[in-house]
Order: sequence, then C-alpha cells, then structure tokens
Amino acid sequence: MDRKQFRQERSNLLRVVLVRLFSGVIVIGGILFALAGSFRYWQAWLFLAALMIPLVMTLVFLLRKDPVLLEKRMNLKEPRKEQRKIVQISGLFMLLGFFLPGLDYRYQWSDVPLWVIVVSVIVFECSYAMVVAVFAQNSYASRVVEIQEGQQLIDSGLYAIIRHPMYSASIILYLSIPLMLGSYYAVIPMALSCLELIARIKDEEEMLKAGLEGYTAYTQRVKYRLIPYIW
Repeated sequence: MDRKQFRQERSNLLRVVLVRLFSGVIVIGGILFALAGSFRYWQAWLFLAALMIPLVMTLVFLLRKDPVLLEKRMNLKEPRKEQRKIVQISGLFMLLGFFLPGLDYRYQWSDVPLWVIVVSVIVFECSYAMVVAVFAQNSYASRVVEIQEGQQLIDSGLYAIIRHPMYSASIILYLSIPLMLGSYYAVIPMALSCLELIARIKDEEEMLKAGLEGYTAYTQRVKYRLIPYIW
C-alpha cells in the first residue's frame, strides 16, 4: 500500500468514526434534554463534556497507534446468535438508563449530592483510562465476540490480573453515568445492563476455550474474570 492510499483509507476511517461519534453524542444529548424538558439540565452538559474528552483522546490514540483496532471497533455486527440476543437485551436496559435521568431531573425524584456527582465524573474518566490501557495492551479488542485471524493470547498487563479488563472498565463506567446525571433510579437499568455482561462472558469464554490456543491454561493461571478475589 502506497502512502497516498494509506492516507485515503485513514481519512475514510476518520470520517466514519467522527460521524458515529458526533451522531451518538447528539442522540444521547437529545434524549436527555428532551425528557428533562430543559437545557438547564447542567448534569447532562457535564456528562456530555466528560464523555467527549476521553472519546476524542481515544480516537487520536488509536489513529496514531493502532488504526486497525479502531477499524475493528467500528464493526457492531455480532457473528454469534447467542451474543446478538445478549446485546439486544443489554441495549434495552442501557437505553432505559439514559431515559430515566431526564425524567428524574424534570420531576425531581432524586437528590444526588454534588460531591457524588464529582466523584462519579472522576470514576468515569478513570474507567475510560482503563479502556485505553486495554487498547494499548490488546490489539484484538474488537467490539464483537469473535476469534480473529492470527489472534494470539494476551496474558500480560491487566490481563495478568483479570481475564476481561475491558468488561470491568465498562461496568464501572456504566454505573458512574446515572450518578453523574443526578439520578439514583437510572442506576437500576444500568446495573441490569451490566449483569448481561456475565452471560456474555460465559458464552465468550466457551468460544475462546474451543478456538484460541492456550486459553484454557490461561483461565487456570488467572482465576478471576472481572473482580480480583471475587469473580
């Protein structure tokens, strides 16, 4: 591949990523403000800002360090029927988790203290930093559950501590969002969405044991899936 073609492919990838990124942020913001019935919903503005910063930084990191992984992350089509069902159920809970905060603001159901919101922002950013660390350590960290051509077992870094650090980071991130948005009630559907990850992990590990060399031995060395000394 010559330099001109490489630049063109990277430019096309960047265009796709930016369209998805900004359209996603606009949709989420639209849901939050529409249900809140006000643009004075300052927690929503805080969340959108807290979201955009790591998203842009992650985009820059992957474009420079691992554009192939970034391209893989754009693939949202699950090849396994079992995983598609899990993703659909989890997505419904997550959607509810973004619907409730706006209504919560409108009707003042929750009274989340400022310090909890601030701590949630910090936790959110730290969990996103953990996601980037996973990207740096694992170039096979696609969004869908599959065994990629030439995939090698990753058992160093965070993977030497837990088997699914991406899911661990995602759970922390998801649970911090409702509190950042000032809603206790939205924690419930977000937590249910996170529970779906357990089913996702169990199915994924069956596939990896069957198709990825060394994975069974890896599960014997690294005992914990999500939380050290717990599970």
